[in-house]
Amino acid sequence: MDVQAHLNDIIRQVYQHPSIHVSTGATITEASGFVGNFVTKVMSQGRVKEIHHGITIIATGAEEHKPTEYLYGKDDRVITLLELEEQIASGEEKVITSQSLVMIQCVGCRQEDRNYCARVCCSQAIKNALKLKEKNPEMDIYIIYRDMRTYGFREDYYREAASKGITFIRYESNDKPLVKAVEEGGQNILRVTATDSVLGKKLALDTDLVALAAAVVPAADINDVARLFKIPLNQDGFLQEAHVKLRPVDTVAAGVFLCGMAHYPKHITETISQAYCAASRAADILSNDSVIASGAICDVKESDCVACGACVSVCKYDAIEMVDTPEGKKARVNPILCKGDGLCNSKCPTAAISLKHFTDEEILCQIDASVPDPAEVPALAKTN
Repeated sequence: MDVQAHLNDIIRQVYQHPSIHVSTGATITEASGFVGNFVTKVMSQGRVKEIHHGITIIATGAEEHKPTEYLYGKDDRVITLLELEEQIASGEEKVITSQSLVMIQCVGCRQEDRNYCARVCCSQAIKNALKLKEKNPEMDIYIIYRDMRTYGFREDYYREAASKGITFIRYESNDKPLVKAVEEGGQNILRVTATDSVLGKKLALDTDLVALAAAVVPAADINDVARLFKIPLNQDGFLQEAHVKLRPVDTVAAGVFLCGMAHYPKHITETISQAYCAASRAADILSNDSVIASGAICDVKESDCVACGACVSVCKYDAIEMVDTPEGKKARVNPILCKGDGLCNSKCPTAAISLKHFTDEEILCQIDASVPDPAEVPALAKTN
């Protein structure tokens, strides 16, 4: 299957679809609202467009980390794995006719400042190595890795690569490979030195090319997107899902879903599955004429409200706002945004806010029912 041809066909269908509107070179300048009633302002080609929509799906993707080590950017023979794949796809003669290639895995990840696995690098390295072996069987290919994480059925490609003479060399995080350009015999040689942790020996490999499996990092504008749509980021800087098992494409903001590498690094098959999931969650809401709010939400008794703003300051869902009324400013709860956590209820100094089905009277009655009157305790003891 020609992936590029398939992708171009999908792009063509998207642009030609009457119900799909594409804004290129766009920046989101403002986002507000709630599920069923979002308002987003988008700047594109110097114009600001206001879009009213019921659902938001964030699929901003991720980026390839640009290494600062292994002579990357200083020697054009050192490239990233993504650049290698692009050159293979375009039929770059310099790559295909090379006599040797060294791939170095885990560049910029699984280390102190970026402690996660990019997940796609090992499989991509082996895929590219097999493709090069197919085009040039005489090429010597070495993959220097920490842990070969070709999970799932991709393990078969690892076995195939080993059977075709691709050499795997394992290194430890505290003893990384070294890449140097050395002059020898009047030639400028690219030399990779690595300690094989299995053999316990230091190896020196002279190579034509070095491909670095660079880390996958969050998109540059992910912080702005997270701030606009009020979505938290995880410790690695990617968007955080509401629940890793039960709500894997939902966010804490109702009506805002995510998919793809904006969530975390993943293969395209996983991205497609997650995109289907996000689309189905969106369709589930959009197929209804109205949004059903929870029964346990907070309510304001305006006659008791003194507009102190204490409730607004503690609500992490931005469900409360101060509005003008004939009696002055009063707090008002948006029933769609309210999650019924009761923080505003406990903070209100005048008890103007109550949580439906969990009012003070109901809670006090439950306490009275569960804790017997002290006067009745001796009688109960005598009965027993």
